[in-house]
Amino acid sequence: MEPIASVHELEELIGLPLERVRRKVRTSLSDFDRQWLAASPFCVISTADAHGRVDASPKGDPAGFIHVLDDFTIAIPERPGNKLAFGFRNILENPNVGILSVVPGRTDTLRINGTAQLVRDADFFDHMVVKGHRPRVAIVVGVDEVFTHCGKAFMRSGLWEPDSWDSEGLPSIATLSKTYVQPETPLEDLEAYYGPAYAQRMYRE
Repeated sequence: MEPIASVHELEELIGLPLERVRRKVRTSLSDFDRQWLAASPFCVISTADAHGRVDASPKGDPAGFIHVLDDFTIAIPERPGNKLAFGFRNILENPNVGILSVVPGRTDTLRINGTAQLVRDADFFDHMVVKGHRPRVAIVVGVDEVFTHCGKAFMRSGLWEPDSWDSEGLPSIATLSKTYVQPETPLEDLEAYYGPAYAQRMYRE
């Protein structure tokens, strides 16, 4: 391996962004950003703890689940999960977060960087109820940077092209759970657990 040891060395290798590229980075949400978030059912939020150890967590809900409070603030609801809460724990140590918001079928994405806090209740929680579930926690993010990221990564990967999909041969989630999490549980029980009824339990406490 030939490591890169400095910013100067990196810039010599990959070059510098054009001025028009620099201009796309904004400090508040535009009307387009609001439209995008209203259409987006999925995002990934990246966090890091006090020592810089990072975590990237997917978040998904009906389109518009990222709630816009104003031009400088968004909120993302908690949903029932495994309670490891890596991202929540990180935010309590280090408020800096990065968000990648996705709209199915679009190759471009919306990126938001900012500082976050955890909130246990607020008036806007009433607008985050899904299937009777009112979140107990929300991540409220103050926007520092927002910009549209070009679609090259999605185009190169063929992410939205069904002909390119190939999950054949990958172990099922039930098999993974049997191997790493619940070796004492029969595989058929785990397959039943992760079967059709799994989706019906997503919003239960």
